[in-house]
This record gives sequence, structure tokens and C-alpha cells, in this order.
Amino acid sequence: MPTKDEIADKIKNSLMDALGVDDDEVVPEATLSGDLGAESIDFLDIVFRLEKAFDIKIPRGELFPENLLTDANFVADGKFTDSGMNELRERMPFADLEEFAENPEVSKFGDLFTVQMISNYIESKVDVED
Repeated sequence: MPTKDEIADKIKNSLMDALGVDDDEVVPEATLSGDLGAESIDFLDIVFRLEKAFDIKIPRGELFPENLLTDANFVADGKFTDSGMNELRERMPFADLEEFAENPEVSKFGDLFTVQMISNYIESKVDVED
């Protein structure tokens, strides 16, 4: 059973390897795209590295939900609708959506994908030692 610190170290190493960033850049509040420079193809590599590091299977679209931005039921006029926010809460219980919900602009969606969000997700998938 890993500790939270061990989980954080494995995530940091996975992100450093996948994105070619330095360890001092991989802080909990860092966004994957904005701060760490992740591009869409990098998300597949990140999932692969996390699966390997933690010996888990991450179902496609579970950590990084797909098809939300193109669904008219979830997005209108550049913002997530109430249905869209409900879908986000259901599909991303590991993400901190409260601040985002105040102004759910599609352009800010990528800011939800932080190092801390990945930690929350991994902690929900593995038994964590207190």
C-alpha cells in the first residue's frame, strides 16, 4: 500500500518522463497543458505511464473525459450548461470543480487537469496508507 508521498513521487516521475519537465515544475497546482506544456497526444502517454507506475488499468476517457466539449447538451455559447456541469461532476469526482462552476468557460476546461487532480484520481484507484 503506497503512502500519499509515494503516490506523489510516482506521479511526478511519470509526468517528468512524459513531458520532459523538471521536478520543481511538477507541483500540485500545476496545470498539465498550461504549466507543463502537455499536448493532446501527451495525455495518452501520461495514462500509459500511470498505469505502469501503479499497476492499474485506466479506462479510456475516465481520467481525461472525452467528447464533452462537442456535445450540444453539455456546452452552449462557449460555456458548460447545467447539464454539462452535472456531467463533469459525475465523470470527474476527483476534480475540484467548485471554482470552475462559477464561470464554466470551455476555454478554461484544461485548467481542471492539474497534478493534484491526477493525485486525487490515483488515490481513488489504489489503497492508500494513512
